[in-house]
Amino acid sequence: MGRHMTFSLACVVALSAVVPGVAGYLSARLEAIESAEQSLHATEMRLNARLARESRHARPVSFPAPCEQSSVPGQVPQPLFAQSPESKQHRKHARLPVAPPPSWLQNSTAD
Repeated sequence: MGRHMTFSLACVVALSAVVPGVAGYLSARLEAIESAEQSLHATEMRLNARLARESRHARPVSFPAPCEQSSVPGQVPQPLFAQSPESKQHRKHARLPVAPPPSWLQNSTAD
């Protein structure tokens, strides 16, 4: 009877430490979940209020007016920005660098 009693007392002591620990852990988790839900709800309410404020102050979108036709039928409108031959030639040289790269960069890329 001594061994059975010792084993029973050891089990009771172990359970007396484990059960409150598990209960405390679970209650803390539930409180954390409730706190997160409250925080989420408050954030949603602030977002909804802000969206409602912004929608009241929203400006209507204005669309551009259609282009007007020329008054003389058959007349071809002149472009506002005509391309000259000089601008086409300038575009050929637009990809060239303005200044040569530094010598240390040329040496490192030559490898």
